[in-house]
Parts: sequence; C-alpha cells; structure tokens
Amino acid sequence: MELLRTVEAMQAHADAAESAGRTRALVPTLGALHDGHLALVRTALEKADHVTVSVFVNPTQFGPGEDYDAYPRDLEGDRAALEALGVDALFAPTVDEMYPFLQEEGMPSPLAWVSVEQLDEHLCGAYREGHFRGVATVVTKLFHACTPDVGVFGKKDAQQYVLLRRLTEALLLDIEIVGVPTVREPDGLAKSSRNAYLDPDERAQAPVLYEAVTAAKSAIEGGEQEAQAVVGAMQNSLSAAPLARVQYADVVDAHTLQPVQRLAPGQEVLAAVAVFFGDTRLIDNAFVSVPR
Repeated sequence: MELLRTVEAMQAHADAAESAGRTRALVPTLGALHDGHLALVRTALEKADHVTVSVFVNPTQFGPGEDYDAYPRDLEGDRAALEALGVDALFAPTVDEMYPFLQEEGMPSPLAWVSVEQLDEHLCGAYREGHFRGVATVVTKLFHACTPDVGVFGKKDAQQYVLLRRLTEALLLDIEIVGVPTVREPDGLAKSSRNAYLDPDERAQAPVLYEAVTAAKSAIEGGEQEAQAVVGAMQNSLSAAPLARVQYADVVDAHTLQPVQRLAPGQEVLAAVAVFFGDTRLIDNAFVSVPR
C-alpha cells in the first residue's frame, strides 16, 4: 500500500490505476478508523479493483467550539489496519495541501466553496452552520484528487450521504455513490470515533439513540402516518436516558431532507436523532419505507 501525501502524487497514482484498466473506489474518512470505517473499506474492495482511503481531519467542517483539535488522530494505526485489508493507497494530505490559502489565524479559507441548497437546512445542518459546506467542499476536492469511479460513505451520517449523492448528480460527476448500513455495537450503539469520549454512565445510556430510531421505524411500519406521532415515539424512548440532552428528533423526506407532516404510502423517510451526553454529540437514524 502506498502512502501519498500530496495531490500531485495522488493524481499520478490514480492515473496509473486508470491506465491499467482498474476501476477505482474512494473511501473518505477523518481517520481514527474503527469497525464502521472498515466496513466501508470492505464494500469498496468488493466494488472496485483499486481502493484509496483518504484520512484527513477537515477543519472546514468543524464549527467554533467543536472538537477539531481534540479529534482522535492515529495515522500509523490507520495505516496498519488498511494494509491488513489490502487497500492500494492511503491518501493523507496536510491542511496546507488541501487548503493552500490561509487566513491570518491559520484556518483554511478556500477561494471557492461547494455548497448544496436546501439539503443542509434541517437535522444536523440546522445546528452546525457551515458544516455541510465544508463537507461538500472537501469531498469535491478529494474526488478531483483521487478520480474515483465509486465513492463509499456510511449511512450513519445519513444527511451527509444524501447530500453527497445529490451533489454528485447535480454536478454531473460520473461517480457512483454507495451507502453502507450503520455498523453497531452489540447493544445497538452506532460505531463512532466520538464514543471514546463517553464516560461509563454515558456509555450505558447511549444505546437510547438506537432505541429511538427503532421505535420510529416500528411506528411507521406499523401504519403510523402522522410524523408528529413518530417523533413522539422517538422522544419517549429518549426520555429513558436522564443524561441525554436531545438536540433534535425529526422525520424528513429521505430524498429532499425536508420535514414532512404526514407520511405518504410508498415514500421513503429518514427518522433521525442527535443527542448530547455531556459535551459529546452522537447521532443515529433509520431510513424507512412507508407501507403502501
């Protein structure tokens, strides 16, 4: 496996793979890889002949007061895990490489941003101003650097997955976006690098997120068509965790990410929650098809 640190080297590597007739997949990550990330990598290995994993803690998707500086970083551990799976390339650029134009404060200031209208207005986007603009910008840059045929993303970050799928369609990028189901702990908690921040009491209550989205799924599949009743089912589940501070519990259309009042037969919706335990913010979701 090659470790590539510059865009020029990454593009040359990708060009050589294309010239050899190999289909190429990219798995963008922030690093600190866990089983959820490795499931994305295994999917990529099934989808393409050549797999690149990017590890880049992207500062433009972190807001003021968020955990950019504290976010776990373990490039050597990530490298070993990816080599064991047979990944072809690890692209680990520096901030200066990805954002060559810096403000006086040393934070990235791209000359051009990529943003997606409307899809970032609700759910996480309502509370993390600029987050999805940062995500869309860096993923577009990674697509240009790595030139994949396939991009693989986790459905745990459901709003991100939908936004990037729609972005790729809107910009006429010839890249297949593949979503991978959430990987969970035995008690249902979604795998996340931020789970390491939880103390034992918080960790014991954290599976309430999964219980909440499971309650929403059960309500919808049981015939409930009023979105507020589905939200009520999630809120009822979340109330069982006294340490949980709920940021949102909502139901949106899975294609437009806009809130719905009444669920239509055949519609795909997304039931999603965001919860704080102390300073740690966790998310979970379920894509659900409304019965016909």
